[in-house]
Amino acid sequence: MSASGGSAFVVKPVMEPKLYQPPPEVQGMITLDKEAFTQTITVPALRVPNGVLNKVVRSLRKSAIQRPGVPRVVHDKEESSDFRLVLLDPHKVSSTTCFSESEVDDLRAFGVLEGLQSYDLTLTYDNLKAEEVLEAVLPQGQDVTSGFSRVGHIAHLNLRDHQLPYKNLIGQVIMDKNPGITCVVNKTKIIDSTYRNFKMEVLAGEENMVAKVKENGVTYEFDFSHVYWNPRLSTEHHRVVQLIKRGDTVFDVFAGVGPFAVPAARTGANVLANDLNPESYRWLQHNCKLNKVEKKIRTFNLDGRAFIQGPVKQELPALLKAKASVHFVMNLPALALDFLDAFRRLLPQEHSCDENLPMVYCYCFSKDDDPKTDVVKKASCSLGFPLEGQCSVHFVRNVAPNKEMMCVRFRIPKEVLFNRDHEHTETSAEPAPKRQKYEEATDSTHSSY
Repeated sequence: MSASGGSAFVVKPVMEPKLYQPPPEVQGMITLDKEAFTQTITVPALRVPNGVLNKVVRSLRKSAIQRPGVPRVVHDKEESSDFRLVLLDPHKVSSTTCFSESEVDDLRAFGVLEGLQSYDLTLTYDNLKAEEVLEAVLPQGQDVTSGFSRVGHIAHLNLRDHQLPYKNLIGQVIMDKNPGITCVVNKTKIIDSTYRNFKMEVLAGEENMVAKVKENGVTYEFDFSHVYWNPRLSTEHHRVVQLIKRGDTVFDVFAGVGPFAVPAARTGANVLANDLNPESYRWLQHNCKLNKVEKKIRTFNLDGRAFIQGPVKQELPALLKAKASVHFVMNLPALALDFLDAFRRLLPQEHSCDENLPMVYCYCFSKDDDPKTDVVKKASCSLGFPLEGQCSVHFVRNVAPNKEMMCVRFRIPKEVLFNRDHEHTETSAEPAPKRQKYEEATDSTHSSY
């Protein structure tokens, strides 16, 4: 880096609107070569006496150069040690006439409003943002991704086909540019058909998949490669848990590692939490102990339908006679609607009641132009009872173009829950959870929990 004097600074004609223009040879790079990104550019600098340096820096905070790892103040090596150089953004300041009125007033007051100097600034890989590196490497015209879902120390990508040749480089860049990330993974198109797990491919860093995250004040630990966790659902978890009161009972049919069950228990609710995936079940139990609510949560490792027609059927009659509310959380959006028929004639008529009927929060996807109408229609069909006018639908988030995640909230109608005909209904097999189309489970992050 070097400085030269001059009454005004003129941006070199070769410079583009962006401060950093990558060398052409880095385009198409597959193995990261950090040295190849080094480039020297010329920027304007203002010579400032040490005595007013801090005041000048504060005054010029909008005009000073701002790059990762690049100091705004450097030594004035060729002149007196009583001065420093304040580096300026060349696309904001090319001469002293570019300063704002307030900046000019301050500089005059400090006695430093003189001509700008040129300063040769060397930018390296460390001074670049992730998107700048990736934009330089990937072929022109192709989408550049620097976004990811963060799960503890893990960065979770969902790369497109055209990005796959550069996957390891992308992983390394993401890890380099995000402090605390020590593992970068990409979701492959291979699905474990039993538990809806997407296989993970490690692109960079360690292969430690056991993550520790904190959501809404609750700590969770789990093996991210074997369970579902979606950091984008924290607001939804909080919204539903706030509707649960101390003394209520919560049946979490597809509990995962506990993002509904654990905070509900912390509010004083009694929770019965279930998940078919043995790994989810194991980490659910672990998180109960981790958050000291193991005495408030009973855990089950059952098929969702077996859970409803087993433990739920056994516990529900006594709960309906009490004053506390009963809640069912069904967060398996690709399939939860298919399980609503498990409530049909679940209890014999002698337990029938008109009050304190259970509240259901059933999550689902819709690609319809009118998603609210669509999910109510589907829920009504599965339940065997019209829910129009008897439910509310909450938009959770946009999962993909033309694909919404919704939550249908309703009380189970007594006409559905109680067997008025005293007919015996056998427990039917779980509907092919695991046959859903790949598109129904695909998301930029995991689609449930």
